[in-house]
Order: sequence, then structure tokens, then C-alpha cells
Amino acid sequence: MSDIYNGPDKDRDYSSVVLVFSGMIYMANQPRVAKVLAALLVSMTAGAVVLMALGNNAPSAGPFCLSSYYHLNPVEQVITSKQYQSQQRWNRIEVYYSGTVGGGVKQLASLNNQKIEDLNCHFVLCNDSGGIDGEIVATQRWQRQWAANPTQKWFSSEQTILVCVVADGVKAMPTECQIRRVEALLEALSRKFDIAPASITFPKNWQ
Repeated sequence: MSDIYNGPDKDRDYSSVVLVFSGMIYMANQPRVAKVLAALLVSMTAGAVVLMALGNNAPSAGPFCLSSYYHLNPVEQVITSKQYQSQQRWNRIEVYYSGTVGGGVKQLASLNNQKIEDLNCHFVLCNDSGGIDGEIVATQRWQRQWAANPTQKWFSSEQTILVCVVADGVKAMPTECQIRRVEALLEALSRKFDIAPASITFPKNWQ
């Protein structure tokens, strides 16, 4: 091992060479990095524009708008009432169409020659024609825990909760927001009053 190299370059510091070499690699990759960053910036900007458009101008029968959905009144708050609620008070739920293209509580009461406080249902699910799409309105009949009055089209028991969805099932089908809100409402009512799924009915062409 006596032939170990002891020339003049033995103790030379090669760190500067390494730094220069690394710098050359970085400079060579700069155009590629710039392109990637530019593409990422364009994608983020486009995504933000799309989200803002959907959040502020959600079409009534188009894609479901999550931001609008979460701005609606909470279901747990809607099902509360002024009158005491006995768990045995209700044992069935019936969902039906209003038979109209649009309208809110006032319009529905007027069409049935009723006062608002006498509207013959417990909840109204609005669309964006006469109300806010997906809004749930608890009527005075629910607030007082009164049963709905029998009619020529409805003969259920006094323990049935009536849920009116603003739609006619032909020209105006329920919106996706209405459907999701109905599902949330039924889940909350079923849990509160221990109502079995078999005791919930829907219109024939319910989606």
C-alpha cells in the first residue's frame, strides 16, 4: 500500500465543482419548472371560476349545488314545533305532489281556498319557482301538532304526517335539491317518532 497517491491534487476541495454542476442542472430544468407552475396556476384559476359560477348561479334542474344546499334551514330545526311533541303522536308519513309547477305556502293555500294557517299539510318542500329550491316550510298545522283533514284524495289516519312537494310529477318534476331535502326530512322524522320505512309512502313516479 506504499503506492497511495500523494500528488498535489490530494487535498483539493471539489465542493465548488459540485455546486457549479448542480447549478447547471437547475438552469437546464428551469423552463420545465416554469411550464409546470404556469399550468398549475391556470388550472387553479379555472377551477375557482367554475366553483364561483356554480355557487352563485345554480340552475334549478341542473347539477346539484352543494353550497346552496348547506345554506338552507337545518332539518332538525324545521321539525321542532311550538306544541309539545309526543313520540307516539305520529306513525306514518305520506309524501305527495302539490300538483302545481311552482308556488309557496301562500300560493298553495290560495289555490285550495284556505288561509295560510289552515293549509292541509305539515311540511312544504319548495322549488325555485315561488320559493327557494329545497327550502322546507313547517306549516301551522305542524306547529300545533294537528292532524290533516280528510279530503277526496286523501284518507289516511290522524297519525300521518303530510309532506307536500311543490311539483306536478309531469311537467315539473322534483329537483335534485328537493329530493335530497325530503330524504333528510324523512330521516329526521323517522328517528324522532320511530317511524318504520314501510310506513312511508311516495307518489307513484317519485324519483
